[in-house]
Amino acid sequence: MSSSWPLGLPRSLEYPDCGADAILAGAARSYPDRLALVDGDTSLTYSQLRDQALRVAQGLRERGVQPGDAVGLHMPNSIWFIVAYYGALCAGAAVAPINPAQPVAELKRQLDDVDAKVVFTHPSCAATAIEVNALSTPPRILVLVPGAGAQSGHCEGLTSITDLASSKPLADYRVDPELVAHLQLTGGTTGKSKAVRVLHRNLVANVLQSACWRSGHRTELVDGALLVRPIDGALTRYSIVPGEGASISIAPLFHGLGLVSHNFTTLLGGTVVLGTRFDPDRFLADVDRYRVTYIGGSPTMYYALLRARTLREHDLGSVRILGSGAAPLDTTAIRTLRGVFPNALVTEGYGLSEATMGLTMGSPCEERPTPLGSVGLPFPDTEIQIRDEVTEAVLAAGETGQIWARGPQIADGYHNEPELSAGQFIGGWLHTGDMGWRDEQGNLFIGGRSKDLIIYKGYNVYPQPLEELVCSHPDVLQAAVVGAPDQLAGEIPVAFVVVDSESVDRVEQIATEIMEHVATQVAPYQKIRDVYVLDELPSTQTGKIRKNELRDSLAP
Repeated sequence: MSSSWPLGLPRSLEYPDCGADAILAGAARSYPDRLALVDGDTSLTYSQLRDQALRVAQGLRERGVQPGDAVGLHMPNSIWFIVAYYGALCAGAAVAPINPAQPVAELKRQLDDVDAKVVFTHPSCAATAIEVNALSTPPRILVLVPGAGAQSGHCEGLTSITDLASSKPLADYRVDPELVAHLQLTGGTTGKSKAVRVLHRNLVANVLQSACWRSGHRTELVDGALLVRPIDGALTRYSIVPGEGASISIAPLFHGLGLVSHNFTTLLGGTVVLGTRFDPDRFLADVDRYRVTYIGGSPTMYYALLRARTLREHDLGSVRILGSGAAPLDTTAIRTLRGVFPNALVTEGYGLSEATMGLTMGSPCEERPTPLGSVGLPFPDTEIQIRDEVTEAVLAAGETGQIWARGPQIADGYHNEPELSAGQFIGGWLHTGDMGWRDEQGNLFIGGRSKDLIIYKGYNVYPQPLEELVCSHPDVLQAAVVGAPDQLAGEIPVAFVVVDSESVDRVEQIATEIMEHVATQVAPYQKIRDVYVLDELPSTQTGKIRKNELRDSLAP
């Protein structure tokens, strides 16, 4: 592996004994007047962001939130998401970011699971939070942030974030790195979400690994603040320069990728331009306007950018790194992106919520490039093994098996799920459940999944709960949900069904009813996009549905 390791980068880092509050403290100390956040016409410098966050932290303390308590963030991307996020972290609370599109039943289940004491919500989704709170005993403190929506302005039972924020900032408190930073909600093989316990030390480690890899800098803890220092010989022409440049945050902040990426940018003093809906032409205009240096996203986003009407109208020369994850980026797209962004390195990475987020990344060093199709090498202090699915024996280079990982970013297990934790977090190793292989240089290639997981625009969609909803239709006898290839979304959920013999003359109506019913019960990304009616589903002798045959029938 020595011949492929990026020049100048250390294989091991020092991880200061601190919480994630030190990331924001360092940015405010090093870049006090630099723009931290831009959200439409609203912006905050790093000193303003930290001041606001510490006032929210003090307000949470005054309302009884203690270190270790959970705080829910139920809102779309906005400046106030970040203020509430850092406010909760600085108070020592565990942040539970929640998809604002969740229906009432799932939102209640998730908030109950993490035992959230306070929930920050947004006018666009506050009605759901209010409905859930009416079902909760005792009711939670609901905090409304500014924004457009049905619940804008004063609302009975809600406290505004400006009223919550104290007249004085929280002082003389440093977060214990063993406290939980994120209760990151993720799906399981059954689709039932569970909360991953990401400790502050896990989050700090993953942010420092990312910063080292992408900027060629290490960190030093000085009076409670993480400050970056250059690593001799590690800088390349693609390195992100601390205190310069910007990124655009389109990835949902309620997702682990969005939060880890934000902390990485904060550590390096970059400006984050926030967005909620992805518009390719506006995105490209913002890249030009804000001289964006780092772009992170999914293949779906990059494919849309390459088709944008204004692609050739903007100066994209400021971009140094294009990072891609969630699903493989095809080699043709990689080559095209290299031409469109002339000064950027296109890199793919791999990670999951159970590893805070990042495990591997493509090389930042053009003298030692990552092979096309690979998600790169493990971060410093990170080990990757490929093991046999049955025996768990470690496999040789070139052999496909299950991916296991170990490192300081591996989370502390699942919240309130000791049996699930014991089955996936084993002896310091994380059993990812994903399949892959490594070449002789140690580069990782993702080679399929050992679960029937569907990835829609980077979101995990689990078939089992959708199959149960489909089968609740009175005319459906059997159902299987699989992912159909889609150029824009990566995969879309589709259902194959067998219907009652007396209903075969109205299959189109049944298909419509199924899609409409499922859409009312799930988040938008989980919707069934098409329904195919078969006489029977292909199955093994033991009755297991051959989903691979169904997927093969959908191949273009």
